[in-house]
Amino acid sequence: MTLIGRVRTAAGDIVHVRRDGERVVAIEDPYAAFAAGRAAADADGAALVGGELLAASSPVVVVGIAQNGPEHASPVQAWLKSPRTVVGSGVPVTLRRDAGTTVAEGEIAVVIGRETTGLTAANAAEYVLGITAVNDLSSPDRGAIDPRNFESKAGEGYTPLGAWIDTAASLADVPLRLSLDGVEVATTDAGRLPVPIAECLAYLAQWTTLGPGDVVMTGAPFSQSPVRPGQTIDVEVGAVRLTTPTR
Repeated sequence: MTLIGRVRTAAGDIVHVRRDGERVVAIEDPYAAFAAGRAAADADGAALVGGELLAASSPVVVVGIAQNGPEHASPVQAWLKSPRTVVGSGVPVTLRRDAGTTVAEGEIAVVIGRETTGLTAANAAEYVLGITAVNDLSSPDRGAIDPRNFESKAGEGYTPLGAWIDTAASLADVPLRLSLDGVEVATTDAGRLPVPIAECLAYLAQWTTLGPGDVVMTGAPFSQSPVRPGQTIDVEVGAVRLTTPTR
């Protein structure tokens, strides 16, 4: 298992890193390495890196998969969420008081490794750098007047994203857990999604091209819970833990 992420150094530089136990080691651009068909190598000298651990990816596009639940008669469809709502693990998020109930939706997030032209359900893993955890915070009460999901999903910081990408995780069976204030409220895995992740990615590739670092949120039919300001949300996807304090 290799966990890779990004760090902002004291000098303001953003460096790709891998986790080596408790150490954080600088690596080359993992997307360039992925495109070349190999794992990212350590940077010259394998320097240890200190600084602020960021969201593992800085996506140009964030895609949500809707209707991937057992009660939906319709096939899966996609919707877009602003990448400006992405924040890292540990970053406090202020829940909107003017939008009704807030719901935490713990989801498996797929981080795309290269342009998805040619992606099919059979070869989807060849286009995926890895997986991480995402919390698709939502205000579902707004859906009554906003069926396009804009208002319900657009809160500031409403897309907390894990600090690490697990490059060895399987798209088919990675586990997912959602906890509030340390109490587990939901547990599931990728295999319980009615439409498999690989098929969701193939559906997306039929309509648009995603690129390196883009993020696909795969749905939360069994992993969501109402949350209140002041609670701490943990989303665990495989070896990645995403923590979001709320206020």
